[in-house]
Amino acid sequence: MGTWHKIIFGDCRRMTEVYDESVHLMITSPPYYNAPFDYPGLFAGYEEFLEMLREFSRELYRVLAPGRIAVFVTDDMLVDGEKYPVVADITSIMRDAGFRYRDKIVWRKPEGYTRISRRSGLMVKHPYPMYFYPDNIQESILIFQKGKFDYNYVRALPPEVVKNSRIDIGEFQRARWFLTVWEITNVLPFEGRVEKGVAAFPEEIPNRLIRLFSFIGETVLDPFLGSGTTSKAARALGRNSIGYEIDLELLSVIKQKLNCDQLSLSGDQVEILVRSDAKRLRTDLQRRVAKQKSVAGKPRRGV
Repeated sequence: MGTWHKIIFGDCRRMTEVYDESVHLMITSPPYYNAPFDYPGLFAGYEEFLEMLREFSRELYRVLAPGRIAVFVTDDMLVDGEKYPVVADITSIMRDAGFRYRDKIVWRKPEGYTRISRRSGLMVKHPYPMYFYPDNIQESILIFQKGKFDYNYVRALPPEVVKNSRIDIGEFQRARWFLTVWEITNVLPFEGRVEKGVAAFPEEIPNRLIRLFSFIGETVLDPFLGSGTTSKAARALGRNSIGYEIDLELLSVIKQKLNCDQLSLSGDQVEILVRSDAKRLRTDLQRRVAKQKSVAGKPRRGV
């Protein structure tokens, strides 16, 4: 059977298109709070960012099925010399919304692919105490659960669904999925890539999570869809998907990533809805990023 995918351009704090308890897995990477080279100045302040997540977490609790998993790929953020505890705050917000904190996996990126290295370079320039700031090559994969899973659900599934959802234990062990550290290469900033100008995570992350926490034919939600990586992975793995993205300028990127021109050959269906609360952000953000890069070599407040 073909899969279906619904892409809604609008604010995920209001997911009126999604029925109560109809989502089986949520995977997302919310905007990195005012990240200088991704989302500079997107939020008026850190409290506005947290309030957005609070409102979303309550809506997520409504749409997620009992016992199912919600995953955030995120990390603490350094903005103008100030470090913001995003991981701790998201954990607190999700627990306040009623979710259980199930696990944290560290996504470790290869050394040499750090985007900003002047932090550690400060120590080279000033080899004395108090000048140390480490380069960040990791992000957090935060795993939450809505209550506890009833394993009678698995026994009630059609045998063919259970069989086709089986995880390859050889791959599980070779790639060391069982560890709390996953070593995965990040999306590199090559020219011509579909995700250019978008803070996309590598497809391997949703690929693993979808296989670990959902069955074929179930529905995966990404409320901050970005370039569409989660929906692409869901489609490849025989799952349905719902994606919310507030930036309408990413429409062509998502359609390209989902290979919408070839839908008739696969039997899959993609429905795209544009709500009145959709925005156009990408051009403005890229302009701000370019301005950040133009002053990167100049002294800046903090590190």
